[in-house]
Amino acid sequence: MSTVPAEGVRVCAVDDLLPECGTGALVGEDRVALFRLASDEVLAVQQRDPYTGANVLSRGIVGDVAGAPTITSPLLKQVWDLRTGACLDPVGKDPVDLRVYRVVVDGEDVRVLP
Repeated sequence: MSTVPAEGVRVCAVDDLLPECGTGALVGEDRVALFRLASDEVLAVQQRDPYTGANVLSRGIVGDVAGAPTITSPLLKQVWDLRTGACLDPVGKDPVDLRVYRVVVDGEDVRVLP
């Protein structure tokens, strides 16, 4: 098992991420969904949709609920807060929160801390 440096794992350059779109990355053994917002803030949550088990959240719809950046599952349409991982709309199911990853933008590098 490898160790992760204190500053995290470099996953890409900021310019590799399209605004308001997601992309998947492997950080250690974790599948992570990264999102660059229009403000250039970069956020990361687990890639696995907890309701379906599919690794698809990076393909979800980026949005906003009451000022909080959100991701909507491309499959069953549940909505989560990208900053906290809280399930905001479980669409008829019990709410299940997402794991959130700390992201550090170091110059042009995007680093994720598992």
